[in-house]
Amino acid sequence: MTGADRMRAACRRQPVDATPVWFMRQAGRTLGRYRALREQYPILTLAKTPELCTRITLMPVEELGVDGAVLFADIMLPLEPMGVSLEIQPDLGPVIHSPIREMAAVERLRPLEAESGVPFVLETIRALRGELSDGRAAIIGFCGAPFTLACYLIEGRPSRDYAHAKAMLMREPAIWAALMDRLTDGMLNYLEAQVAAGADVIQVFDSWIGSLAPDDYERAVLPWMRRMFATLRQTGAPTIYFGTGNASLLELMASAGSDVMSVDWRVRLDDAWQRIGWDRGIQGNLDPVRPVAGFEPALAASRDVLARAGGRPGHIFNLGHGVMPDTDPDVLKRLVEAVHVETARA
Repeated sequence: MTGADRMRAACRRQPVDATPVWFMRQAGRTLGRYRALREQYPILTLAKTPELCTRITLMPVEELGVDGAVLFADIMLPLEPMGVSLEIQPDLGPVIHSPIREMAAVERLRPLEAESGVPFVLETIRALRGELSDGRAAIIGFCGAPFTLACYLIEGRPSRDYAHAKAMLMREPAIWAALMDRLTDGMLNYLEAQVAAGADVIQVFDSWIGSLAPDDYERAVLPWMRRMFATLRQTGAPTIYFGTGNASLLELMASAGSDVMSVDWRVRLDDAWQRIGWDRGIQGNLDPVRPVAGFEPALAASRDVLARAGGRPGHIFNLGHGVMPDTDPDVLKRLVEAVHVETARA
């Protein structure tokens, strides 16, 4: 099987010749060729220039041998054409110049039309479709989940406790619902356009969802996620739902309807799979610090992950979060090879 074959089959819980592997934040950070480009260009320039973005997205496929080529982009990109003024500050992250705190600000958000609002993203995917016509890797498109995007929009910057966002969903349910409606509509337009451009698999990043209590998730997030995954199912592209620090939410998040649940290292893979149900795929869940510690610690932990997966169909090997900046790319390359070799099926 090609890498793309493995990824697509695993997402659908079909037999594979070896467990597919990719790493979140693999396109950048640790790779020398990427760091050289970052010395020349700001990160948003790289993400908005299709030729450069295509080149970066392909780097881990060429250097690490991964089965998935995740688009080099930022979850904030589709917010700009919706009328959000923002910047990405090094070592901090997204900063929103005018945080959204009242209904009038929500109503000023414009509907997203992906073809005109983020044409560079779609052009990159079309270019990748040509570069990966040999099936070396599946093209993984993505977006930020409505809750995580709402956290950025309301807080104005990364936060430890997301107090403003959580207070809004608790105190101002009408404003919260209006914001979630607009973000869900926008991200659905964005993801449908990515699939039409050639994305094989879609991942929805709910990076900050672990800050919520189960009851708040069920009331203030789950209805919108169910709508999102039900709508995406009509595109035919398999979906992955990612969260971190969310062990208390696994069953609820699984009920949103994605094909695959991505779990972090704070829960054992077999325990997580049993909780979400064997009838869906699972992605994960190596601690991102393990590759920083070196190949042997990473290999030992990866073997534990694979043992817990038990050779069942539907496992995608990944980290529980993104590649850390101090990771040696050679460790990642050797890890990909080891997973492929140790899970090879006749």
